[in-house]
Amino acid sequence: MDRVFCILLVVFTMFSCSPKITSYSGEAAFTSQTGVPDYGKIEYWAAHPAKKDPSDTIPFPLRTEEKEKQADVFYLHPTTLLGTRENGNDNAKIDDPYINYKTDYSPIIYQASAFNENARVFAPRYRQAHIGMYSEKDSASKYAAFNLAYEDVKNAFLYYLKNENNGRPIIIASHSQGTTHATRLLKEFFDGKELSGRLVCAYLIGMGVRKDSYEKIPVCTDSTKTGCYVSWRTYRKDYTGEWVNRLDTSIVVVNPVTWKTTNEIADKSLQKGAVLYNLNKVYTKTQNSQAEGNALWVSHPRFPGSFLYRNKNYHAGDINLFYVDVREDASRRIKYYLLSK
Repeated sequence: MDRVFCILLVVFTMFSCSPKITSYSGEAAFTSQTGVPDYGKIEYWAAHPAKKDPSDTIPFPLRTEEKEKQADVFYLHPTTLLGTRENGNDNAKIDDPYINYKTDYSPIIYQASAFNENARVFAPRYRQAHIGMYSEKDSASKYAAFNLAYEDVKNAFLYYLKNENNGRPIIIASHSQGTTHATRLLKEFFDGKELSGRLVCAYLIGMGVRKDSYEKIPVCTDSTKTGCYVSWRTYRKDYTGEWVNRLDTSIVVVNPVTWKTTNEIADKSLQKGAVLYNLNKVYTKTQNSQAEGNALWVSHPRFPGSFLYRNKNYHAGDINLFYVDVREDASRRIKYYLLSK
């Protein structure tokens, strides 16, 4: 799925000038002596309030007077380790400058930034599993790769709780491989645990999350609920494939326009805005949307040049097609969370 993310991102962003993906150099690059992340050091965070980073980006039309950061977002990025898997390269090196640059200037700037209106953003670098591990037939190797990645995520979250949180409300946000780890993190730290009292919402996006994943954490059924989670995967309404089934009701699908799980079609007039490559442009009324079966179904999005876009899997646009909707929802849920305390 994350290979699809990177391929589609090219198409979604091809209508503006693209930064060349090279690598970090100079002060931005770092070398890990052990190859193991040390989350007490700022370089092991792709996003952190103590530094200026791409998650701080605000699309020009959305820039207003700076608002108080009343909560924290712990964001887990999708796979950026793609290409050929060579020499047993099942996981990313934590100090790989190319991977870190690609992470920061793809998901961090285009996804994590959606949550920065009323929250501080924390996004750890982690030794992500290679995209090929999703289809790996050796179950032991597959488990080892994803478990290594999760252990980094877990250690980052433990560091965050001990040194940064100070009792603040928490949003968990993730996409694709990030959601693979976030669903596990939510289970281990929040489900039936004391920490659930600090959970504003979990945005578990881009992977199918089963309705029976948690014993105590409910699905958010409207835009005012807190202590709950949302999830969706986006496809064009005429897409067919092994990942989707309109009759499968075992997977959570929340429509990010209505923030409901019901299957009525949300007209495009209700959609608040998409942000694609050009961060200084918000596109409104781009598509209808409907939660049905195990996926979110949308009409062909309308934006400049979209007639050239033929792919029907919108994995790369899971957040960006609803960027403003997500941004407003996160801020709204923070408000309702604080009002409930």
